[in-house]
Amino acid sequence: QVHVVESGGGLVQAGGSLRLSCAASGRTLSRYSMGWFRRAPGKEREFVAVISWSGVNIAYADSVKGRFTISRDNAENTVYLQMNSLKPEDTAVYYCAAQTTGWGTISQAYDYWGQGTQVTVSS
Repeated sequence: QVHVVESGGGLVQAGGSLRLSCAASGRTLSRYSMGWFRRAPGKEREFVAVISWSGVNIAYADSVKGRFTISRDNAENTVYLQMNSLKPEDTAVYYCAAQTTGWGTISQAYDYWGQGTQVTVSS
Protein backbone atom coordinates (compact mmCIF):
# COMPACT_ATOMS: atom_id res chain seq x y z
CA GLN A 1 0.00 0.00 0.00
CA VAL A 2 1.23 3.47 -0.89
CA HIS A 3 0.07 6.53 0.94
CA VAL A 4 0.64 9.82 -0.86
CA VAL A 5 0.15 13.28 0.58
CA GLU A 6 0.13 16.53 -1.35
CA SER A 7 1.20 19.87 0.07
CA GLY A 8 2.07 23.34 -1.07
CA GLY A 9 -1.29 24.61 -2.23
CA GLY A 10 -2.61 28.02 -1.34
CA LEU A 11 -3.86 31.36 -2.59
CA VAL A 12 -1.77 33.25 -5.11
CA GLN A 13 -2.31 36.16 -7.45
CA ALA A 14 -2.39 35.68 -11.19
CA GLY A 15 1.15 35.55 -12.54
CA GLY A 16 2.49 34.10 -9.34
CA SER A 17 4.08 30.73 -8.59
CA LEU A 18 3.55 27.78 -6.31
CA ARG A 19 5.37 24.51 -5.85
CA LEU A 20 3.36 21.46 -4.96
CA SER A 21 4.95 18.46 -3.30
CA CYS A 22 3.82 14.87 -3.16
CA ALA A 23 5.37 12.75 -0.45
CA ALA A 24 4.90 9.03 -0.13
CA SER A 25 5.01 6.56 2.68
CA GLY A 26 4.52 2.84 2.92
CA ARG A 27 6.48 2.00 -0.19
CA THR A 28 9.06 3.67 -2.35
CA LEU A 29 7.81 5.61 -5.36
CA SER A 30 11.03 5.12 -7.25
CA ARG A 31 9.58 2.47 -9.58
CA TYR A 32 6.24 4.16 -10.19
CA SER A 33 5.16 6.68 -12.74
CA MET A 34 3.73 9.70 -10.94
CA GLY A 35 1.07 12.05 -12.18
CA TRP A 36 -0.61 15.29 -11.21
CA PHE A 37 -4.28 15.82 -11.91
CA ARG A 38 -6.68 18.58 -10.99
CA ARG A 39 -10.38 19.15 -10.56
CA ALA A 40 -11.84 22.61 -10.90
CA PRO A 41 -15.25 23.44 -9.43
CA GLY A 42 -18.00 21.96 -11.56
CA LYS A 43 -15.57 20.20 -13.89
CA GLU A 44 -14.22 16.73 -14.40
CA ARG A 45 -10.82 15.74 -13.10
CA GLU A 46 -8.19 16.40 -15.74
CA PHE A 47 -4.62 15.38 -16.40
CA VAL A 48 -1.90 17.94 -15.68
CA ALA A 49 1.49 16.22 -15.87
CA VAL A 50 3.17 12.83 -15.61
CA ILE A 51 6.73 11.69 -15.04
CA SER A 52 8.10 8.17 -15.50
CA TRP A 53 9.89 6.39 -12.69
CA SER A 54 13.28 7.30 -14.16
CA GLY A 55 12.31 10.88 -14.85
CA VAL A 56 13.19 10.47 -18.51
CA ASN A 57 9.66 10.53 -19.88
CA ILE A 58 7.51 13.55 -19.09
CA ALA A 59 4.26 14.84 -20.52
CA TYR A 60 2.06 17.86 -19.87
CA ALA A 61 -1.44 18.94 -20.66
CA ASP A 62 -1.45 21.61 -23.36
CA SER A 63 -3.03 24.05 -20.93
CA VAL A 64 0.01 24.01 -18.63
CA LYS A 65 2.84 23.35 -21.06
CA GLY A 66 5.60 25.92 -20.72
CA ARG A 67 4.34 27.07 -17.31
CA PHE A 68 4.40 23.94 -15.13
CA THR A 69 7.32 21.61 -14.48
CA ILE A 70 7.08 18.15 -12.95
CA SER A 71 10.11 16.60 -11.29
CA ARG A 72 10.96 13.91 -8.82
CA ASP A 73 13.52 13.06 -6.19
CA ASN A 74 13.48 9.31 -5.73
CA ALA A 75 15.93 9.48 -2.87
CA GLU A 76 13.44 11.68 -1.01
CA ASN A 77 10.42 9.69 -2.26
CA THR A 78 8.89 12.96 -3.42
CA VAL A 79 7.43 14.38 -6.59
CA TYR A 80 7.07 18.09 -7.32
CA LEU A 81 4.98 20.31 -9.53
CA GLN A 82 6.42 23.78 -10.05
CA MET A 83 3.69 26.08 -11.28
CA ASN A 84 4.63 29.44 -12.76
CA SER A 85 2.64 32.18 -14.46
CA LEU A 86 -0.49 30.97 -12.75
CA LYS A 87 -3.86 31.92 -14.17
CA PRO A 88 -7.29 32.05 -12.53
CA GLU A 89 -8.28 29.05 -14.65
CA ASP A 90 -5.62 27.02 -12.84
CA THR A 91 -7.76 27.19 -9.71
CA ALA A 92 -8.54 23.62 -8.69
CA VAL A 93 -7.84 20.87 -6.23
CA TYR A 94 -4.60 19.24 -7.32
CA TYR A 95 -4.08 15.54 -6.83
CA CYS A 96 -0.95 13.42 -6.90
CA ALA A 97 -1.24 9.82 -8.06
CA ALA A 98 1.00 6.80 -8.49
CA GLN A 99 0.78 4.35 -11.36
CA THR A 100 2.40 1.02 -10.56
CA THR A 101 2.56 -0.28 -14.11
CA GLY A 102 2.92 1.71 -17.29
CA TRP A 103 2.98 5.42 -17.89
CA GLY A 104 0.22 7.63 -19.12
CA THR A 105 -2.30 10.41 -18.81
CA ILE A 106 -5.45 8.41 -18.04
CA SER A 107 -6.55 8.79 -14.44
CA GLN A 108 -8.20 5.36 -14.33
CA ALA A 109 -4.77 3.77 -14.79
CA TYR A 110 -3.47 5.19 -11.53
CA ASP A 111 -3.53 3.05 -8.43
CA TYR A 112 -2.91 5.36 -5.49
CA TRP A 113 -4.21 8.87 -4.93
CA GLY A 114 -3.68 11.60 -2.40
CA GLN A 115 -6.41 13.70 -0.83
CA GLY A 116 -5.56 16.76 -2.85
CA THR A 117 -4.38 20.28 -2.14
CA GLN A 118 -6.32 23.42 -3.04
CA VAL A 119 -4.78 25.96 -5.39
CA THR A 120 -6.61 29.24 -5.80
CA VAL A 121 -5.44 31.89 -8.24
CA SER A 122 -6.98 35.33 -7.88
CA SER A 123 -7.27 37.75 -10.79
